[in-house]
Amino acid sequence: MKILDTALGKATGLLTVFIVVIAAVLNYFDDPDPVKYTSMAEDMKTLEENFRQQNKSCFILGASGETGKLLLQELLGHNIFSKITLIGRRRLSFEDKAYEDLLQEVVDFEKLDDHAAAFQGHDVGYCCLGTTKAKAGTEGFIRVDHDYVLKSAELAKAGGCTQFHLESSRGADKDSSFLYLKVKGQVEAEIEALGFDRYSIYRPGVLLVDRQESRPGEWLARKFFGAFSAVSSTSMSIPIQAVAKAMASNTLLQPEQKSEILENKDIASLGKSAGE
Repeated sequence: MKILDTALGKATGLLTVFIVVIAAVLNYFDDPDPVKYTSMAEDMKTLEENFRQQNKSCFILGASGETGKLLLQELLGHNIFSKITLIGRRRLSFEDKAYEDLLQEVVDFEKLDDHAAAFQGHDVGYCCLGTTKAKAGTEGFIRVDHDYVLKSAELAKAGGCTQFHLESSRGADKDSSFLYLKVKGQVEAEIEALGFDRYSIYRPGVLLVDRQESRPGEWLARKFFGAFSAVSSTSMSIPIQAVAKAMASNTLLQPEQKSEILENKDIASLGKSAGE
């Protein structure tokens, strides 16, 4: 045991040194300065009340996922929507009374046209839907992160939705040579072409969260960037709570343009300001 403890101690020490050394390198390639968000704490109640009076409804795709679960909590906490609908492949169970007024629509994502009614009558749509190539294979990943997401956005637009919020990924680029980033970039662009009155794209880095499901690669990345974030701020990672908080709070704001992209540091800045 002593030998094992010594080996683990040395490995931890080497990892810490490694993190400190590469901090300067990663910061060199960091995102540009984030959009400056002033503290919203004093104005939040006013913003919420103004929005609440508009009697809007919303839907969430991917509410069973890590970001979706926290986003739902944030929206319930803000209490800005008269109706919240969860759209997913299965019905979710909640014990807290705060969830008792939620509506749920169970759909077959392979036959979304048959469920067009589930997407009708919503003012705002949130999409946190996604999987990984490791979990679903190449075809499965494209089907979920592109086909399901795009078709849902099309049905939402046709059903009267005017505002759409999409959780994407840092580095998303439709011309990327990396499949993951290319698919994310393609669906971003194709949804923008649908012409929502407001379209917000969130591009977080590595999400710092302990997933219930096992993803060894992501676990290692979270441990690495979690340790790194304690040494230096970075555009490479972000606590998942900050993403959910930013998506909920940003709904209350009025962007200068119809379409906006919030990079990792923008999300962190907005999430922090909203929580002050």
